Amino acid sequence: MSSTGSGYKVLVIDDSNTIRRSAEIFLKQGGHEVVLAEDGFDALSKINDYHPDVIFCDILMPRLDGYQTCAIIKKNARFAAVPVVMLSSKDGVFDKARGRMVGSQEYLTKPFTKDQLLEAVKHFGSANQGVA
Repeated sequence: MSSTGSGYKVLVIDDSNTIRRSAEIFLKQGGHEVVLAEDGFDALSKINDYHPDVIFCDILMPRLDGYQTCAIIKKNARFAAVPVVMLSSKDGVFDKARGRMVGSQEYLTKPFTKDQLLEAVKHFGSANQGVA
């Protein structure tokens, strides 16, 4: 599926430049290909062009929030199988439940560690192999 051997194609959607950059550094250190998007609208065009193996999506974003973005991705038959991991600075039960309702597979609380991010990619990237 991925042309980089053991690495996966990962899309990180977050309106915070700091979060995007730290995620990019962690993921590249883990041998993954990374594409960054600063909001849901930006992400939707990149998903179409890039076909990521795993998507990390911030919840609180302008214009199109993470729940709306995830719901749109999951409603598209071509991308419904792509795992979406929600990112949030809140660690609330309600947020996790709402994320599951729109189809996200997992929920990481910010600030996340390099290990948390790479573990999620390894887990969901391998689960997504062979789906396309």
